[in-house]
Amino acid sequence: MSNVNIKPLADRVLVQPAAAEEKTASGLYIPDTAKEKPQRGTVVAVGNGKKDEPLTVKVGDTVLYGKYSGTELSVDGSDYLIMRESDIFAIL
Repeated sequence: MSNVNIKPLADRVLVQPAAAEEKTASGLYIPDTAKEKPQRGTVVAVGNGKKDEPLTVKVGDTVLYGKYSGTELSVDGSDYLIMRESDIFAIL
């Protein structure tokens, strides 16, 4: 897991997306132009939550999120997504 110096505010969560699939279950390789954005990632940092609503995710959780959720950012060559906790569908 990465050690990043970003501290999300309020109910925001910093997620490191999983790597895109290289080949299908049947063994076919997927070209770069056909790869889809991953919808799974690992929580790297969490905010403090809102006043009435504490966060349910914690650092190290593997989460499932929406295809177009969050804002992409790159820090020290690593890609991350910062999103609200409400954009996360499930903890795996």
